[in-house]
Amino acid sequence: MDREVENKPVRAHVVAQGRVQGVGFRVFLQSQATRHGLSGWVRNLPDGRIETEVEGTAVLVGEFIQAVKRGPSLAHVQDIQVEWINPSSQGSSDFIIIAGSG
Repeated sequence: MDREVENKPVRAHVVAQGRVQGVGFRVFLQSQATRHGLSGWVRNLPDGRIETEVEGTAVLVGEFIQAVKRGPSLAHVQDIQVEWINPSSQGSSDFIIIAGSG
C-alpha cells in the first residue's frame, strides 16, 4: 500500500455476529480505537450482534477491522460485514460506547 493510500481518511460501518455480547467486546473495541487515534462508536444490537463505525486512516481502520474479526478473548466472532462510507467532516477524535440493547 503506498503512503498516500495508507493516510487517506476512510470510514467503515461494521457489524459482527457470534458470541459478541457480554464478553467485553465494546470496551475492547474502544481500547483498540483509542490506542490508534480512531474516532467513532460501538453499540450492542437487540439481535445479539454488535455494530460499530470507525474513522481514521485506511491502514489504521484496516487494523481495527482485523481486531473486530479477532475480538476479545471470550468472544467468538462468526462473521462480520463491512460497509465503506464517506468519512465525516466533523474531525472528532472520540470513540464512544453507546449504551443500549444487550
